[in-house]
Amino acid sequence: MRFASCLPGPILALSLWALFAPVHAFDLVSVQEAQASMAASEPLSAKVSPVSGAPQIEVLYPKLDAPIASPTPIQLMFVPAASSMVRPETFKVLYGRLRIDITQRLVNAAKVTAEGINVQEASLPKGTHRLLMSVEDLQGRQGTKSLDFEIK
Repeated sequence: MRFASCLPGPILALSLWALFAPVHAFDLVSVQEAQASMAASEPLSAKVSPVSGAPQIEVLYPKLDAPIASPTPIQLMFVPAASSMVRPETFKVLYGRLRIDITQRLVNAAKVTAEGINVQEASLPKGTHRLLMSVEDLQGRQGTKSLDFEIK
């Protein structure tokens, strides 16, 4: 006897709905935030050399070789040095020239682990966007990644 046939009708229906329910995108950035950021002047920032042994942040998705459609999935992978581990609670994301902290929006949509984060669908308004991401390892070394992309 198959497992699904053992479940009462309402539980089976609810289980199937959960598997195939559409994922609703959330607004990663509002239109007003995007406009304010584009209108702001470029912030001053010191040139900093990467910290040796700091974790790396790799963007697996979206592919950044062309404009991106919204909503879009976002998948990041954290790559620690061989001698350490990433502390997921230190993950931070700042948006645009105003450096608006949007970390909690991502954390509310997906779990941040030592391996990275996988957001199903995030909505962004049309235009050019910049994310400044950072994460630390157990030794306190901070890895950063700046991401510039266009939403069509």
